[in-house]
Amino acid sequence: MGKVYITGAGPGDINLVTLRAKAVVEQADVILYDNLVNHEILDWAPAHAEKIFVGKLPYCSIITQETINEWLVSHAEKGKQVVRLKGGDPLIFGRGAEEAAFLKKNGIEFEIVPGVTSSLAAGAYSGIPLTHRDASQMVLFVTGHTKKGRAGGLNFNWPMLAAFDGTIVFYMGVKNIGQICEELTRAGKSAETLVAVVENGSLLHQRVISGNLSTISNEVIAAAVGTPALIIVGEVVRYHQDLNWFADIQKSYRQQIA
Repeated sequence: MGKVYITGAGPGDINLVTLRAKAVVEQADVILYDNLVNHEILDWAPAHAEKIFVGKLPYCSIITQETINEWLVSHAEKGKQVVRLKGGDPLIFGRGAEEAAFLKKNGIEFEIVPGVTSSLAAGAYSGIPLTHRDASQMVLFVTGHTKKGRAGGLNFNWPMLAAFDGTIVFYMGVKNIGQICEELTRAGKSAETLVAVVENGSLLHQRVISGNLSTISNEVIAAAVGTPALIIVGEVVRYHQDLNWFADIQKSYRQQIA
């Protein structure tokens, strides 16, 4: 029997990949990797390693989760060292727990290698602290879309979210940002609550669009924001302008390639 390493590839910047993730990639026989994985990571793999793209594009699942599960088992049963490479952290909206449960059910040894989740990187690289003694003592991670086939759309407890006295981070929510802002304000959150949308967090082409619950949806449309992107809601967004250290690096990079 081989072994499966359910591995977080981090948010995009290759410098944010953990040493453990690099080590398991370097000894892999097979790598099943997702859409948002930095392809430079694949260069660490041995020459013989088989690299299989199993990414799910936004709102378009080409390869089913069931198929991925079966492939993990099949390769491990052949005695392979298998790396399941997933963007961010595999256990934060990454389906890593589902894959681990399937491996356990089929008697396959596995290890879960944590990664830097995108919200931490997007906050750090945009100068937005997710917690701050003067602005937020709590942070809440929320998925911005629901499981395919589940009725009711974004059927969250909106009054609970609106009353949450801290930072709210919506993953995968740009397509639904209009509904998110509308529901939060309808449930009682101030329309003046600050919001930032971070596109391609930690990468050199990162963009940060800021506003409030009443304006951000139109700002996102005007800027043609795409995926991947995170929505950060809360007073911590006000630190963006002062702490945006990454902007100087982006400016220097643009000057170099101009």
